Amino acid sequence: MDPHFFDKAEAALPAVCRDGADMALVLGSGWGGALETDDVLARVPYGDIPGMGQASVPGHSGEFLLYRRHGRRVAAFCGRRHWYEGVGWETVVMNVELARRIGAKTVLLTNASGGLNPALKPGEFVILRDHINTVGVNPLIGPLVEGWGPRFPDMGEVYTPLLRNVLHDAARKEGLRVIEGVYAFTSGPVFETPAEIRAYGRWGADIVGMSTVPEATFAHACGMSVAGLSVISNMAAGIGLEPLKHEDVLNASKAARPAMAALIDSFVRNAPLSA
Repeated sequence: MDPHFFDKAEAALPAVCRDGADMALVLGSGWGGALETDDVLARVPYGDIPGMGQASVPGHSGEFLLYRRHGRRVAAFCGRRHWYEGVGWETVVMNVELARRIGAKTVLLTNASGGLNPALKPGEFVILRDHINTVGVNPLIGPLVEGWGPRFPDMGEVYTPLLRNVLHDAARKEGLRVIEGVYAFTSGPVFETPAEIRAYGRWGADIVGMSTVPEATFAHACGMSVAGLSVISNMAAGIGLEPLKHEDVLNASKAARPAMAALIDSFVRNAPLSA
């Protein structure tokens, strides 16, 4: 990746962003409507951020917000860009790099995923404990860049235990059943075959999706504290009985929105900023 790719994007952010952010949220399919904001300090459509470009996937509103909530300044990316869109790694991790440049050291990555674990049901939540990159490439391939971590980052604990505990506490307070699980990242844009799902299950994956892992890899390498939270939108191919379609993702996210809002708000209030 070219670090200068991000310079114009950073310059396009409003001046209020120079005062920093305490944490960042990356809101996947359907999650953007779950924000509770006290005081919006800045709102920028993705199309106005050079290199980001407008989100092209339904369920991703495509705007950056800086807002105040519970006495904290939160950078929220409502929607993300995906590797399958063909936009390059710089655009895929733009959200994390901009958050890092304005000072956020804690990031919550959210998504909607397909369930492999038969104990899961659509509408339930999984806190990411670990992931499997089935694609075999990642955004750190290329020259070593100062500020993006060491040449060979340790990946033994990408998802910060203390932040996982914050999400568990939030779920208990809301009476929500959650498990910790392993997320399998695929490139998309096709849903997985039943044979692929069987293979990922044997590898230890609980859920599968087309996002999050590139951002988590990059954020962790940069020294940020990372949390991941997924809502189950459907059971994966060969486990569920119905053909898979993106409308299922949006419908499940819409139904789960009150719980999403409660989990995000509790994270914003209680996540330690130096985890």
